[in-house]
Amino acid sequence: MAWCWQLCSKSHSCLVDWAAAIRVAALDCAEEKNQDVCRTYDIHFYPTFRYFRAFTKEFTAGENFKGPDRELRTVRQTMIDFLQNHTEGTRPPACPPLDPIQPSDILSLMDSHSGQYHAVMFESNGSYVGREVILDLIPYDNIVVSRALDRDKAFLGTLGISSVPSCYLIYPNGSHGLVNVAKLYTADLESGLHYLLRVELAAHRSLAGAQLKTFRDFMTVIAKLFPGRPPVKKLLETLQEWLANLPLDKIPYNAILDLVNNKMRISGIFLTSHIKWVGCQGSRLELRGYPCSLWKLFHTLTVQASTHPEALVGTGFEDDPQAVLQTIRRYIHTFFGCKECGEHFEEMAKESLNSVKTPDQAVLWLWRKHNMVNSRLAGHLSEDPKFPKVPWPTPDLCPACHEEIKGLDSWNEDQVLVFLKQHYSRDNLVDTYSVDQGSPDDWGALGREQEEGEGLNPSGKSRGHQDAESLRPPHKLGPRTDLSKSLHHRLDLKLQSPQGLQALEEAKAAVPFLGVGFSSLDMSLCVVLYVASSLFLMIMYFFFRVRSKRWKVRLYHPAV
Repeated sequence: MAWCWQLCSKSHSCLVDWAAAIRVAALDCAEEKNQDVCRTYDIHFYPTFRYFRAFTKEFTAGENFKGPDRELRTVRQTMIDFLQNHTEGTRPPACPPLDPIQPSDILSLMDSHSGQYHAVMFESNGSYVGREVILDLIPYDNIVVSRALDRDKAFLGTLGISSVPSCYLIYPNGSHGLVNVAKLYTADLESGLHYLLRVELAAHRSLAGAQLKTFRDFMTVIAKLFPGRPPVKKLLETLQEWLANLPLDKIPYNAILDLVNNKMRISGIFLTSHIKWVGCQGSRLELRGYPCSLWKLFHTLTVQASTHPEALVGTGFEDDPQAVLQTIRRYIHTFFGCKECGEHFEEMAKESLNSVKTPDQAVLWLWRKHNMVNSRLAGHLSEDPKFPKVPWPTPDLCPACHEEIKGLDSWNEDQVLVFLKQHYSRDNLVDTYSVDQGSPDDWGALGREQEEGEGLNPSGKSRGHQDAESLRPPHKLGPRTDLSKSLHHRLDLKLQSPQGLQALEEAKAAVPFLGVGFSSLDMSLCVVLYVASSLFLMIMYFFFRVRSKRWKVRLYHPAV
């Protein structure tokens, strides 16, 4: 079966995994050679969408698309409706069942030990999430996906499901459990911090003036508001305190790197030296990754500032609802590697940032601008076809966030605020896929690993850490891969580019001449101690000099 439409290249890239069930084709009626075909099928307007049922033997002009709009999401959902309207005998053989299964079927699956992964998507009756996932995973031969409705609340309670959509996974060995859906992953935030501090910042040999102030303020905001694991928080706090108390107007990047790598062997601080994307993992190496994690970090900071305003007390930011956004704005303008992105963000900030009067408004401002950026980049080469840039949160993820006004989909911003505060809260942060921190004694060994070259091997893969398992379409990525086989996540392309490597090597270069073997921080401390010792010796010298003169006076002029 096929859809004949114009301008569907973007849609085709998003539906390639559905090809076994429904094929997509495009016909350009503007070309003279196609006019006879378009006339035969009565095509008068562009774009026109037509659907043809499977196993149709007699000529038919197809069925017209009757969706409320021609957005990609609506087209996908209408295609699902067409597929589901097939009878059992006319449905394409490769199209998996799309109807919901019953609780009794789920219990049977739990007892079957089929040797396959079986995912059950629990959702509301009007949701399309389950059916889209079923079709998206057709190419994978070792996982079966079914959908179930949320009607039996008691049964959902026994499985630990408190909200929908939710994914319940049955493993090949018969074990089963709830899969985290729409969670915030610590691994994404920590990998983003690693890239920010060890890669992006490494492009600057030293920080001074406005650059240094921007970085100090940014680290203050992160250190006070970051909701991550204690060793990471302690490292951020240590870095922030060091920056705040260092009486210098210029700091070499090497000194910052030494502290991040914990060369001082400070107990209890840690930041991964490996990149492991989970929620930010793209379908290809160059997609998503660091920009995705940076957005998540920014949203997390605005939400934490709104829900925990006491965290900023004493920083000078506590009475300014724009403080977090202004700090983010300056960081993007000063340090973010994508100059064009920084210019666009600056334009948005100049346009409306001054309208922010409360911390809650700051949360919503960043959300609106993020959706604006997604809308601008939809269809761009940087867009991941597996993760299309659509308004977020989607109706399936937050039904209450959407409302219909005069037939048009609109945002309920009160509900959006509730959703954002829940999604970017510490309670929604999952540590499961984060790099193992080891024992407290190991937290100070990171700098030693960096020195010995044990942190990252030449291919960018981490040693000693097994990455999260991934699903890959076998027709795209070579031989068919089982779900049980894991993939190694590599560093972002920027790190692997000549410029990124050069910046990183310059940052790690040893201090020349007398500084060989010592870090910039070590040398700074040595200089301070040298000056203090010299002053002490001078004071002692003058003290004894004065004392000796007094003794001479007493010796030559005895008292009468």
